Amino acid sequence: MAEDVKPTRKNLMAIDDRIQLSERGHDTLEQKRDGLIMEFMDILDQAQDVRSDLNANYETAQQKLNMARAMEGDVAVRGAAAALKEHPEITTRSKNIMGVVVPQIESSRVKKSLDQRGYGLLGSSARIDEAADAYEELIETIILAAEVETAMKKMLKEIETTKRRVNALEFKLLPDLYENKEYIEQKLEEQEREEIFRLKKIKNKKEAEEEEEDEDEDESEMTDETVVQTPADD
Repeated sequence: MAEDVKPTRKNLMAIDDRIQLSERGHDTLEQKRDGLIMEFMDILDQAQDVRSDLNANYETAQQKLNMARAMEGDVAVRGAAAALKEHPEITTRSKNIMGVVVPQIESSRVKKSLDQRGYGLLGSSARIDEAADAYEELIETIILAAEVETAMKKMLKEIETTKRRVNALEFKLLPDLYENKEYIEQKLEEQEREEIFRLKKIKNKKEAEEEEEDEDEDESEMTDETVVQTPADD
């Protein structure tokens, strides 16, 4: 509350400094918030595309798998899957977007050639190869979706945090500082008026005393002159 602030010029200067610092911080946070929102919208567009690709690739992979099972049988499909020796590898790195650290996921050994799948040319068929291709494509889309979705969640969290800070400065801290500044300025003005009134009162009193002293001196001089002019007794 403003009443809790001691109305001194030192506190007024300190509040002015805090106001300037808070206003600069508010402007910086607003710029950061707007930049984060723009980056988030770009990631959101990418996420929507990835989700669409993910749904399409999943449908395609399921269709290819069902076709392979229908044409080659479950045993052949399971045998081809069990023959895989080299599994996909995932590595994660970090990248900075407007001060937000988001993951960057890289994959290897996801898409393979026929001889890398382990089941050999003779132990497979075109249907199984098509199903394997579809699922490899699906896995790469899942990895990309994980990267984009994680980045989007981190960006959204940072946006909310920055918005709360902007609102705290705009609707709480700065109004309180302005109120305290106005309170101190009013009190200082009142003190200044009271001081001016007190000085005037002292001045008037001093002038009145000087006038009274001058009148006493004039009366004394007139008395002396009368005494001098009175003739002495014979």
